[in-house]
Amino acid sequence: MKKLMLLAALAASSAMAAQWTGYIIDEMCAGKKEMLGNVTCAQNCIKRGSPAVLVTDDGSVLKIADQAKVVPFAGKKVTITGELADGAIKVESVK
Repeated sequence: MKKLMLLAALAASSAMAAQWTGYIIDEMCAGKKEMLGNVTCAQNCIKRGSPAVLVTDDGSVLKIADQAKVVPFAGKKVTITGELADGAIKVESVK
């Protein structure tokens, strides 16, 4: 019974929302620090098909599952609340 309760607690904690702060930028330019904050470039590259990603303050690049929720913020610094699943953020909110 204790093992079952422990497994249930672990499952619940893994589904909890987290927050990440950084810039929404296109995947092609994610490694170029000079592109952070370049709204026009990010918007144009995303429109041309390069997926939006989040580049965090520590330089990590996180894929985003819900592209439509972040595209309006292309090139801007945001805080995303959501869950990391299957290697991508499932977005709950963007501020």
